[in-house]
Amino acid sequence: MFWVFFLVLLYILNFGYNFTDNECFVRITDFFHHEGDVKITAFFPLHLFYTGSNIPHHFLPYHFGDLRIQYKFKHYEFVLALVFAIEEINKNPYLLPNTTLGFDLYNVPFTERNILYNAILWLTNMSVPLANFNCEQKRKSVAALTGSSWATSAYIGTLLQLYKIPQLTFGPFDSTLSDEGRFNFLYQMSPKDTALSLAIVSLMVHFSWSWVGLILPDDHRGTQILSDLREDMEKNSICIGFLKMIPGMWNSFSNELWRNLENIQESSANVIVMYGDTVSLQGLMRHIGQLLVTWKVWILNSPWDADHYSDYFMVESFHGSFIFLHHHKEMVEYRNFIQTVNPYKYPEDNYLPKFWYLFFKCSFSESDCQLLENCQPNASLDLLPRHLFDPAMSNEGYNIYNAVYAVAYSLHEMILQQMHTQPYANGEKMTFFPWQLLPFLKNYVTKTHVRGHTIMDGRRNIDSEYDIHNFWNFPKGLGLKVKVGSFSANAPQGQQFSLSEPMIQWPTRFIKIPQSVCSESCRPGFRKAAQEGKAVCCFDCIPCADNEISNDTDMDQCAKCPESHYANSEKNYCLQKSVSFLAYGDPLGMALTITALCFSVITTVVLVLFVRHRNTPIVKANNRALSYTLLLTLISCFLSSLLFIGQPNTATCILQQIAFGILFTVALSTVLAKAITVVIAFRVTVPAGIVRWLVVSRAPNFIIPICTLIQLVLCGIWLVTSPPFIDQDTHAEHGHIIIMCNKGSAVAFHCVLGYLCSLALGSYTMAFLSRKLPDTFNEAKFLSFSMQVFFCVWVTFLPVYHSTKGKVMVAMEVFSVLASSVALLCLIFAPKCYIILLRPDKNSCLDIRHKTHSRKRSHLNFS
Repeated sequence: MFWVFFLVLLYILNFGYNFTDNECFVRITDFFHHEGDVKITAFFPLHLFYTGSNIPHHFLPYHFGDLRIQYKFKHYEFVLALVFAIEEINKNPYLLPNTTLGFDLYNVPFTERNILYNAILWLTNMSVPLANFNCEQKRKSVAALTGSSWATSAYIGTLLQLYKIPQLTFGPFDSTLSDEGRFNFLYQMSPKDTALSLAIVSLMVHFSWSWVGLILPDDHRGTQILSDLREDMEKNSICIGFLKMIPGMWNSFSNELWRNLENIQESSANVIVMYGDTVSLQGLMRHIGQLLVTWKVWILNSPWDADHYSDYFMVESFHGSFIFLHHHKEMVEYRNFIQTVNPYKYPEDNYLPKFWYLFFKCSFSESDCQLLENCQPNASLDLLPRHLFDPAMSNEGYNIYNAVYAVAYSLHEMILQQMHTQPYANGEKMTFFPWQLLPFLKNYVTKTHVRGHTIMDGRRNIDSEYDIHNFWNFPKGLGLKVKVGSFSANAPQGQQFSLSEPMIQWPTRFIKIPQSVCSESCRPGFRKAAQEGKAVCCFDCIPCADNEISNDTDMDQCAKCPESHYANSEKNYCLQKSVSFLAYGDPLGMALTITALCFSVITTVVLVLFVRHRNTPIVKANNRALSYTLLLTLISCFLSSLLFIGQPNTATCILQQIAFGILFTVALSTVLAKAITVVIAFRVTVPAGIVRWLVVSRAPNFIIPICTLIQLVLCGIWLVTSPPFIDQDTHAEHGHIIIMCNKGSAVAFHCVLGYLCSLALGSYTMAFLSRKLPDTFNEAKFLSFSMQVFFCVWVTFLPVYHSTKGKVMVAMEVFSVLASSVALLCLIFAPKCYIILLRPDKNSCLDIRHKTHSRKRSHLNFS
């Protein structure tokens, strides 16, 4: 039933506006008057004529014979604000005593070519106006009130400048009208929109709208607001999705513009800012309303007259729009005044009867169209639905109210001054010209407050607060403007903008807060990458690099995690790294530990075996003292590898490298001594003095301490200059901090390793020289082969060591120590253990002599 009521009401309104046949309803004059000692002339856009089929008039050129009338009942509040202010002043005994205010009201056409017609009609007081003629002997009007479009005020103001008549405008502030050279006698009542762009951008920022379309007038107003919006939008990283500059007057729209506006529907921008005054916007808004653009959020600076373009659709293009209006205090007295307004109280008003006829079922008297019959009792404008008539005073109404008070106070000051300068006889009325009011009016509007509201500061309007209204028009025809927030540029930072989101109604397409972005937001873990050739709001989302995070949406750059942290898999949070090292409990550490212990035990077994068979030829043949020394050193080498396993500390870091260098120096110098021993052993029968001296002096035994001393010097220099220390590797293993020993000086480490390789090379050379000697108990071949393996292990170690990190690098060093130690153990002592354990028959001096004698005979036979 509710929907049926609204549909019927909308049909009645449409019929009443456009298709009524009642003669009284369509008969209207362009002016009416309210008597007073002094008058204010007002030019308001209250009705217009339009043609239905463009049928030419039979007698008048450039006129149509099928004219129809359309009343702008929303603008009738201009008349009510004027009447309210005048009545309030007339009732005030302290303001203009013995002087009453009245007004002359003229309709302003909506076409530019007819704007000046009624103004000239007022100036000449002739039914057919002639320029420079004035049929009124004594002019009562002291000022003109114009609006609401800037064009109306500009055209009329140019004419009034010739007569030096004060002019006050109630429409939106316009910078053109502030030009003192062109409009020296014009004063604007509306505050300047210096903070409008910031207020609109604050709404965008609140809802994270970064891709917004702009529809602006193609004139100086559009250029100014575009500059302001662009500056504030760039500061908040908001981009212009599209920009349409339209002609200022609705009747100048072309078919090309209609086609361009259809592109708005296809734009990805869901939020559109439309700036302009009520007159210049109505043609564009009517067209948008016909297109049923229900998926856009409109931001306006002028209210939309929803009831003027009613149809049978339940949805409406501007439902859910935001309207920014200047804030002013609520006028309770005005609402009370509205309740008392009726056609009988103001018989000179030729618009009120049209209200009562249309909305309260009255009928016109047959004798007079101003008289009504059969009206509803207690009919009042306050009873009308709010989409038809809003009893709250609008911005324009408040400006009209202030303008009337400005004239009244200025006139009061002028009268007081004239009374002091020239006395008047009793009953004689004071006479003056409108231009005499100019200095008083200028002084008032530049320095005075009207009922607590500052009008101007010089000719520069001060910033004002804005009320943010949400337009409710679903079902279509509801037409309510609901205040949902406010903006004050003078408020402290962070308190300028306030909004009540639960009260907001969005366009019918959206079930939640709409988004208006060129690109979807980059979620945490991604960063924005600008798209080439496009606005900064258009971007691609790229995952953060390794160990980098972004913990918010739309991050321009990813933040690198500290060295002690690592990025989680989503790359939106840094996690604490766990401390790790090559521990005994790790599988790799456990395997290396078991290997080192096993081979140390095996080496110990070999040592015991050699001690038990110390008097056998094979043990005695290659200097058993050197064999014992080598085996003990190998045991130490195997056990020294355990220093690399477990949590490092300063002592273990130093012992790792020192033990490694010293022990392997001892092992390799022992091998070198054994190789030299082999050579000496098989040349002992030669009666040479040097060989005999080497045997007697036991020179090979001095090789070990000499070589070890050299290594001790190198290690000492290493410890003094740059000793090993505890270090952390945060990059080797994801999520872990590897604690390991740093070599300190890489040069010293490579010098130690190079020295060991030189000993190995020397040992290999000596063993190679003795390869052709008799092979009974001759271990030269085994020594040379073991040195080859040792050399290969450590030469291979260097590139592999430098190409690994973390625990693997430590394990590689342990493996090299074990591998080289095993090579020495197996290649040198395994053949001897084989003979001792499995072939004891070869471990005798008789076998040695027999083999030697056989070789000599073979050699003689061969010769």
